Amino acid sequence: MRPLQIHSLAFADHHTKNRPFVTQPVVPPSVLVIFGASGDLTSRKLMPALAELIDRGFLSPQFSVVGVARTEMSDDDFRIRMATAVESAPATWAEATSRFRYITGEYTAPETFARLKETLNELEVQMGGVCNRLYYFAAPPSTFPILVNSLGQAGLNQPTTAGGFVRVIIEKPFGRDAVSAATLDDQVHAVFDEKQVYRIDHYLGKETVQNLLALRFANVIFEPLWNRQYVDYVEVTVAESLGVGHRGGFYEEAGALRDIVQNHVMQVLALILMEAPVRMDAHGIRDEKVKALQSVVTISEHDLENRVIRGQYDEGLSEGEKVNGYRSEEGVSPTSQTETYLAMRLTVDNWRWAGVPIYVRTGKRLPKRLTEVVMHFRPVPHLAFGQKLSKKLEPNSLIVRVQPDSGISLRFGAKIPGQAFAVRTTSMDFDYEEQFTEEDLDGYERLLLDALVGDQTLFIRSDEVAEAWRIVSPLLNAFADPDFPLGRYAAGTWGPTEADALLQRDNRKWRQP
Repeated sequence: MRPLQIHSLAFADHHTKNRPFVTQPVVPPSVLVIFGASGDLTSRKLMPALAELIDRGFLSPQFSVVGVARTEMSDDDFRIRMATAVESAPATWAEATSRFRYITGEYTAPETFARLKETLNELEVQMGGVCNRLYYFAAPPSTFPILVNSLGQAGLNQPTTAGGFVRVIIEKPFGRDAVSAATLDDQVHAVFDEKQVYRIDHYLGKETVQNLLALRFANVIFEPLWNRQYVDYVEVTVAESLGVGHRGGFYEEAGALRDIVQNHVMQVLALILMEAPVRMDAHGIRDEKVKALQSVVTISEHDLENRVIRGQYDEGLSEGEKVNGYRSEEGVSPTSQTETYLAMRLTVDNWRWAGVPIYVRTGKRLPKRLTEVVMHFRPVPHLAFGQKLSKKLEPNSLIVRVQPDSGISLRFGAKIPGQAFAVRTTSMDFDYEEQFTEEDLDGYERLLLDALVGDQTLFIRSDEVAEAWRIVSPLLNAFADPDFPLGRYAAGTWGPTEADALLQRDNRKWRQP
């Protein structure tokens, strides 16, 4: 039986070109200052995002970029490099890059920031006396405190004109643990107000992640079921089919816990668990996200091995090709204890979710790239037509697919055609690409635009960061012990068998897409 297809379904009055809850944004004359401008993030993510925003008319014709990095380059070298970073670039991109500037220098050198101040003053004159500034930290995390301090010492942390703005985007990871995150927070707040700080997580820029809010709070048919009375368990999966590639050195320091769980997973989890905000704005939404994370119970030390499974991939088949195990990857120790897979069982101590287990898993070299949230509902209390006629029937479930194919599926029981009254599970599917003809903004496009117009809704507040680190801190401490179990799994499979046992003990199972 083919899945039923939804041909007309609207979750909210929402135009995908716009920011989540406001009309078309207007960006005033601004300069984006990128620290780490010679790096991969700038060329691979930021430049294509800016090219799209410029081509679609979101940015002012006076918009400019100033790159700052240690790599020796002239203005023209930087312009050529950024112009060619965008494949199939629109005609507007060449004209925009002609205004770009570049500064070579060390982040610890006062003269670097003196030249930056001079350059920004020149651009301010060219822009008619207005030069709003957005600093983007695309440099290694170890440089964040240095950059913040240097900007403050150079007097570059406050606007130069009344009504202007100075803001800073900080890439993840925000700290390596709860203590370092708190220290970094203090260092940032010594120079910038919280309203100036935009902690970026590109997952929150994904359309489907944002539409979790619309799904829940714009539809009366879903929200009444979104609680412990009807939900049996919740499942969050962030799967990657690729290995660590050339990022072995980074991954040895991060692991799946720091790379994915502390940030991406916790942000998605907050949107699932949160209560309806009083207002659909940055304050309302982020207040409720923090409350949701505060309700997640810290896993006790004696319960860690029963509720947390970590694993590491061995050699195997990925998309039909033989691939190396993690310990054979470039930059990885042959005796590495770093987890490439993590599964855990969380509980939530509040009225809505008490008694509902939350199962989370993430891993590399899994069978497919996939991010999804599955709401498993309780089975019906009584089947009047008996088990024989309903052996292919499963409890209802709601599947929210974040990537790669954004959409929503509702799994429910339906009668099989024929004389007998037999039922089985089928699905009703909603696909974003099929339903909406409007062009979408990807994660970096949307988040850059939001930072330029001053919308912090999709950025992470400092207390959110603190709560996320609180939840994962016991795991960090446990993983530092080489005796903590590390399961093995073949590349191209769904992780170690211990992860299946984690759910089987509760008479549940992972959804296998």
